[in-house]
Amino acid sequence: MKKIILVASLFSFICLFVIAQTKKPIKKQDDSPAASIERGRVIYQRECLSCHQADGGGVPHMNPPLAGSSDVVGIDKKKIIGIVLNGMTDRIPLDDEYYSNNMASHSYLTNQQIADVLTFARNSFGNKADVVTLAEVAAVRGGKKK
Repeated sequence: MKKIILVASLFSFICLFVIAQTKKPIKKQDDSPAASIERGRVIYQRECLSCHQADGGGVPHMNPPLAGSSDVVGIDKKKIIGIVLNGMTDRIPLDDEYYSNNMASHSYLTNQQIADVLTFARNSFGNKADVVTLAEVAAVRGGKKK
């Protein structure tokens, strides 16, 4: 009987040890601008690159450039957040040029993903602007913490 208890105890200890070793610690997300830009780069490559191109130059008369765009680096971040969330179907002027290709809504992205990809766009392709925050995206989305 003692052998059964000893073997069962040893087996339980080994199982607990293995579980403890395989459980990964929860890491807090890095909220630095550099981390946001890097996360945004990944999202840009997956979601935006095909239309706005690898260099952020866009496609003339179809997809607006992000490089040097007044809407991208402008102070009113609500406009570009709204465009990412809602898409755009209007023929719009941007920096004395018209663009007419529709942009699909990207509302399926989380607030953090939108903040990151816009922070990336605002700080890449020669652009230098402040970060887009999670709170700013949530405010435009209507306070939802998606």
